Amino acid sequence: MDLGTIDKPAGHKLLNSSTNFEVQSSSTSQSTATMASPSAGGSRIQETVSATHDTEKALFQRPDNVRHDSVSSSLFSPHVASTIAGEVALTPTHSNATFTPQLTNPHSAMTAVTPMASGPHQAKNSIKLQNCVSTVSLGCELKLLDIYCRTRFSEYNPARFHGVVMKILEPRATALVFRSGKIVCTGARNEHDSYLAARKFARIIHKLGFPVKFLDFKIQNFIATADLRFPVRLEALQQAHGQFTSYEPELFPGLVYRMVRPRVVLLIFVNGKIVFTGGKNRNEICEALDIIYPILRSYRKN
Repeated sequence: MDLGTIDKPAGHKLLNSSTNFEVQSSSTSQSTATMASPSAGGSRIQETVSATHDTEKALFQRPDNVRHDSVSSSLFSPHVASTIAGEVALTPTHSNATFTPQLTNPHSAMTAVTPMASGPHQAKNSIKLQNCVSTVSLGCELKLLDIYCRTRFSEYNPARFHGVVMKILEPRATALVFRSGKIVCTGARNEHDSYLAARKFARIIHKLGFPVKFLDFKIQNFIATADLRFPVRLEALQQAHGQFTSYEPELFPGLVYRMVRPRVVLLIFVNGKIVFTGGKNRNEICEALDIIYPILRSYRKN
């Protein structure tokens, strides 16, 4: 009997089958047992068939603890094969790295990681009130020299400024007191502190003997800051919005952006910091930020 007729079906069966290695192994063992005979050439045939079986086993046998399919039986690893297939994801089920197929696309489980707050909300959260300017009328004329001589923490130099500069520590604020009875209160960080400071200044002047009244208190200006957290191309912004902006880096490093509605002036710096001035309340500051944020986003430096 020719050896080629024995080896060819076994080898052909091994190359075409990707799932049943046990069947091939058992058929080869049966052929070995059949060929064994007490004849003189039987031992040589048995040794040759056994050597062929060992060689084929070393070349084609895979670990028993790995599940094979039409893709993973190739030269690729199970993970790479599942990626090529695109529909079957092999996942380990226990510590000995046994893989079980899942009929889901691995990319369908990927979700983009998004921040908890979007860019405009983060910018709004960064708004900080730095100064609140308010005015009030005391309803009477004042003697500024008398006020200066009888109060502490006050300054008066009519050659330089026509009003008395008064200061208090709690809340920390400064008042500009004029002869007409008008007071400009500045330095407070919010509306409430500005109101309390104006009341204290009026009470101090009232204790000096002036018939003061607390009239027409009004917030005139908010000064706030915000941080966009990205740099801005100020030159390109000035070229595109020239009718609203002025930018001369030789004189001042910030770009001045004058909004029409709301009437707020913004000082925009290259590092993304913004200073808001001219707002009458918090809503105008937030509205101005909502308008300017998408504009500055389009001129973000890469």
